[in-house]
Amino acid sequence: MKLKPLDDRIVIKQSDAEEISAGGILLPDSAQEKPQIGKVIATGPGKLLDDGKRSPMSVKKKDEVIYGKYTGSDIEIDSRKYVILRESDVLGIVEK
Repeated sequence: MKLKPLDDRIVIKQSDAEEISAGGILLPDSAQEKPQIGKVIATGPGKLLDDGKRSPMSVKKKDEVIYGKYTGSDIEIDSRKYVILRESDVLGIVEK
């Protein structure tokens, strides 16, 4: 299934949650924190401006980004977890 976001929205594939704490303790699913980092899978065409033009997107496909903890909408497609959020909810791009 393909998912195409609209306007300035992006689709992010969440990174896996940490299963072991820094101290080496195995964490159950209920204690694992939602990851705030992921890979951009798809981007929309950009925000529609008042003059009818679209603003260019700052992020692109395959960028690794950090986003806010409580932002976006969590969805599951084909047993994979994704987050759909606005470009403005992205806090930064991870450069390697």
